[in-house]
Amino acid sequence: MNQNPPFPSPEELQSKLAEFMKSNFGDKVSFATYTQPETAEAAGDEKPEKPSSEEFVFNFLPREIKAHLDRFVIKQDDAKKVLAIAVCDHYNHVNYLRRLEREDAARAEETEYAKQNVILVGPTGVGKTYLIKHIADLIKVPFVKADATKFSETGYVGGDVEDLVRELVQKADGDVGLAQFGIIYIDEIDKIASAGNLIGRDVSGRGVQTTLLKLMEETDVPLRSANDLQSQLQAAFEFQKRGRVKRETISTRHILFVVSGAFERLKEQVSRRMAQGQIGFGAKPVRVLDNEVFQYVTTQDFVEYGFEPEFIGRLPVRVVCEELSADDLYKIMKFSEGSILRQYERAFRAYGIEISFEDEALHLIAEAAAKEKTGARGLLTALEKLFREYKYNLAGSSLSQLRVTGELVREPLRVLDRLMVAEGYKQEEAAMKQSALIFAEQFGREHGFEIGFDESALVRLVERAQDERMKMANLCAHLFKDYHFGLSLIQKNTGRKHFALNAAAVDAPDKFLSELVLQSYGSGGEGKQRASRE
Repeated sequence: MNQNPPFPSPEELQSKLAEFMKSNFGDKVSFATYTQPETAEAAGDEKPEKPSSEEFVFNFLPREIKAHLDRFVIKQDDAKKVLAIAVCDHYNHVNYLRRLEREDAARAEETEYAKQNVILVGPTGVGKTYLIKHIADLIKVPFVKADATKFSETGYVGGDVEDLVRELVQKADGDVGLAQFGIIYIDEIDKIASAGNLIGRDVSGRGVQTTLLKLMEETDVPLRSANDLQSQLQAAFEFQKRGRVKRETISTRHILFVVSGAFERLKEQVSRRMAQGQIGFGAKPVRVLDNEVFQYVTTQDFVEYGFEPEFIGRLPVRVVCEELSADDLYKIMKFSEGSILRQYERAFRAYGIEISFEDEALHLIAEAAAKEKTGARGLLTALEKLFREYKYNLAGSSLSQLRVTGELVREPLRVLDRLMVAEGYKQEEAAMKQSALIFAEQFGREHGFEIGFDESALVRLVERAQDERMKMANLCAHLFKDYHFGLSLIQKNTGRKHFALNAAAVDAPDKFLSELVLQSYGSGGEGKQRASRE
């Protein structure tokens, strides 16, 4: 059964567009068209097809693909090997057919090949999507990801699975030659398993499976969707201009399809089957751990789960991803190139804070994430819960370094309070130093001298203000209340107007001033000469 409605004739298309304009705009807008024979000049106006930017080349070995995946995905060694072999077999066959097409096109057309489409089975957050994405990045083919739940059978409300093929062309910047070697990844495939008790047509379960069947084998998909109004209008204008419509298609012959799902009910189904198989006098008990159940999945299990035999038969490569332990989650943070820690380093760096992690802290975070039962996604949950208050309270502070220790992970609020106290002290200290500098500036404006506190004086002033529980302005006014008399005398003797005060001036202000005055008498004449020269 052909799922795509036939393209209307020029007369039917003109009639439909006229009715559309009238129903939406009434008699205010009229739609008219004309056709004319296509002349050689008109044919010459048509832009040539966009050539492929560069020919797709595949020359990888399975171990090279696995080595690339090892950089980004922790564990899943068996899954990496199976995927690497399937991808190499698929694209090596593509290379063979392309060479054969140049030598003998008829023989290439007759050559049969069972495409190695893949089904990924495993719990959420174990790296299923990550594996396929990084394979596509490595071999440089367009990659499209979608959730199976958004699709319905062609012709019904919902997404059309053929749109995935068109999206490959968009990802390839319109290069159909490159898009035909792309990878389509459909997640949540377990959600379109047909329900056994459903009455009526199942357009989102069995209907989607049926539509996917022909795509996963070989079919030509029109680049213009029959259900897309914009595409139809473009076709109408093209017909109006040239008197014909160019029918562009893309073949799915070399597109690799990968589907995946968590299949929670399937685990229970397989466990039940294996337990029933052990009943009897001669049956030997087979001990299967919960995280190993998926290793025993058969085609019949998928069929009983709700998939059509024809559909599951077109997914010959079965890849099982293992559940991640706390140690695996630690390695993801520590060694993966795509570690989520980089995200948090950037987040804190935006606030001017450099964050670093101790190994003990990473182990504790991994243990908390493992309890979430969502795989690597649990890391984001654990980290977000841990750092929420830190981002809120430390953003905009003077803190420049944050070391994440085991104590911080175990008692985050207590450590934050301690940091906030220290931060509050720093802010108070900075405010007090600023107050001392303001006093010096006001002193100079009132008395005509320039006095300044060096760092040792500022530190000592803060200490005395805190010890004596005085405001900085009051402390400075008390300590240096008679300084303008002494400094005036020094200026008279030496002509000096600039005075630097150190910690000694804060500890014993009268003694410090007296020494300055005595020194001014000993070098009075020389100071006046120097002042006059200045």
